[in-house]
Amino acid sequence: MQKLTTVLGAVALSLTVAGAASAASFQESMATCLTKNANTKDSATVMLQCTAGGGKLTGCTVVSDSSPGKGFDKAALCVAAAMPMGADKTGDVKVPMRFPGGA
Repeated sequence: MQKLTTVLGAVALSLTVAGAASAASFQESMATCLTKNANTKDSATVMLQCTAGGGKLTGCTVVSDSSPGKGFDKAALCVAAAMPMGADKTGDVKVPMRFPGGA
């Protein structure tokens, strides 16, 4: 049975796990994913279930979406593909993502 881990936040995790340059490129990826898939003026919270391994997330599925049909699910999946993970993180992880809106 794989260990279930909760990841507290995409940006906080990227800053903890990655260096400043990687964090900046991750933030750019996050902005690109959001503007490509959802309205940046709206807000939403999305929970993903993913598999961590090899420093990245794979096989992500959307567990919940506070604003269904508005593209935040696609934005969250896009962000997860770019999210750096610590090499020691393996197994099933839940990844909460908060899109604050107002941009």
